[in-house]
Amino acid sequence: MPPLSTAQTEADIFTRMIQPQAGTLSPDMSQFLLGLRFEAEDMARMTELAEKNNRGLLEQSEREEMERYLRVGHFLNLLHAKARQSLQYSSN
Repeated sequence: MPPLSTAQTEADIFTRMIQPQAGTLSPDMSQFLLGLRFEAEDMARMTELAEKNNRGLLEQSEREEMERYLRVGHFLNLLHAKARQSLQYSSN
């Protein structure tokens, strides 16, 4: 295995750990993961932060909050990809 770069993000590490391209989850677990979503209040907060960011009005603490939401969203996307791949494998 090639050496890892020292500039690894949480998403890079998580991607290697869950291997979203490998369909290895049960159908029940896959359905559960596909049901995971941000709550409405989180969606509203992300929209608010995005709008402030587009206007250049984010404070540092808000930028950090927005980055946390982005990281969680990326992790959720990886889990959804793993679940979809697993369902595809189980249907073949």
